[in-house]
Amino acid sequence: MAEPKKKQLRAIATPFVALGPSGVAVRDRLKHLRSEDEKVLHLVGEHLESLASSDLKARCADGNGHDEDRWAARKQGLTAQSSSRWARSITKATHDQWALSRRCQLAHIQGLEAGVRTLMYRLSQPVGEKGTKKAPGGYRSKGEWFQKSRRLHTLERRLDAARADREAGVVHVVRGGKKLARNRHNLQAAQLTELEWRQRWEAERWFLAADGESGKRFGNETIRVAPGGEVSIKLPAPLAHLANAPRGRYVLASKVQFQHRGDEWRDRIGGNRAVAYRIHYDAARGRWYLTAAWSRPVVKTIPLEAARAQGVVGVNTNADHFAAYLLDPHGNAAGEPKRFFSDLAGTADHRDAQIRHAIIRLLHWAKRCGVKAIGIEDLDFAQDKTREKHGRRKWFRQLISGMPTGKLKARLVSMAAEYDLAIVAVDPAYTSMWGDQHWRKPLTSDKRKMSRHDAAGIAIGRRALGHPIRRRTAPPHNDQSDRRGHRTVQADRGARGREETRPRIPGPRTRSVQPDAERKRATRAPKTVRDTRSDQVWVQDSLLPTD
Repeated sequence: MAEPKKKQLRAIATPFVALGPSGVAVRDRLKHLRSEDEKVLHLVGEHLESLASSDLKARCADGNGHDEDRWAARKQGLTAQSSSRWARSITKATHDQWALSRRCQLAHIQGLEAGVRTLMYRLSQPVGEKGTKKAPGGYRSKGEWFQKSRRLHTLERRLDAARADREAGVVHVVRGGKKLARNRHNLQAAQLTELEWRQRWEAERWFLAADGESGKRFGNETIRVAPGGEVSIKLPAPLAHLANAPRGRYVLASKVQFQHRGDEWRDRIGGNRAVAYRIHYDAARGRWYLTAAWSRPVVKTIPLEAARAQGVVGVNTNADHFAAYLLDPHGNAAGEPKRFFSDLAGTADHRDAQIRHAIIRLLHWAKRCGVKAIGIEDLDFAQDKTREKHGRRKWFRQLISGMPTGKLKARLVSMAAEYDLAIVAVDPAYTSMWGDQHWRKPLTSDKRKMSRHDAAGIAIGRRALGHPIRRRTAPPHNDQSDRRGHRTVQADRGARGREETRPRIPGPRTRSVQPDAERKRATRAPKTVRDTRSDQVWVQDSLLPTD
């Protein structure tokens, strides 16, 4: 008889401590601006926007043939119409935008390739063929097969065009955003009038950003913010006649304070270290904002063993909540499961606020628990968002597409660094399945309701601690006794509630053999309640030490 094939599991990646944040950005509102101030900001933003658009067009035309000489020529042309510092900020923003478009282009090609592979495989299967957990089956009907064959040709054409653009160095960029550009063709669905759309479109395209310079006064010569909050702007050469301060500068009537990280910001500008600024107009609210950003050395992560020393909090990420569980250093679940809910419906700003609120509650609870690290899955749904992979499960595609994994990582790492908490990223393979298999039922009681997500949090925490997810290893293969020693996966001797070998007291519940079983082999123990009590007393008396 042939032996059944063992299921091949994919290799589990080693947990690691995520690097800390490398930059900081804070924002404050520019209040009480005069009409003259807003007029000057409009003119500066429009003038620099035209320069930034022409520079981006020139950079896209260069494609892969861009070099330092062409960059120098572009910068020299911009300097005559603004200043050398404005020209440097514009060309740097252009290079960053072009590089981002190239990365998005590569991700788009990879998504198309994944879709083509899935379609080709399913089209090669017989119609009605059932799929397995590892591979999908064929399509349900000939009509569906025909429609998917047409979609395959469409994706192949898109893939060929994207590959040709990448080889030629062609990228497609929309200054102001593709979404806002598409809203112009359907203003009713966007709930905007033409005037409102025009105001938002112009505001998004304005360029009012300046890079910082170390060693210069207050860390920036173009947009300068004094410790008292006074904001001044170096006007471009064609608009120098609008200056209200010496050396072609314009001072705004509004002052900023930076309540969040204000001390750190003042310390930087006091030492004349570089701080980048960006002025932005929110047309929907009619408000002006100033954003300050600076880089800082990457926070040194603590060693993995030090992060595990006091236990971890295992966190399972879901579409509407975080399921967290506290684990001690030996992998034992402690306390009750915790959930931190968030509503990811609505606008991007609302979703971002919900993520921050959920994370801050999680960090406060982890700090109270006394741990030094949080274990979380290293999630990336780039391969799982394809329409072809999940077929008709549109709700599932929308579910995983709505989970902001990239923003969640950035937020969690940066916010955890402020609480001196390390983030241990683990491989997400089989955490939900094995957690449900090994931890959900044992921890469920009349007073505790365990869900699959709570059990997954325990599995993630144990993987972050370096323990196997299952509660204990299999017993020795001889029999169920512990003659070969304790099972290998056991808690420490000092841990409370440790799984250990307990002495076997003979009695009717354990069905142990009495000491004189050979002499009373023919005598059967009675099954009445009264006689059972007397037998139990007899067993306990027999265990008392003799004189």
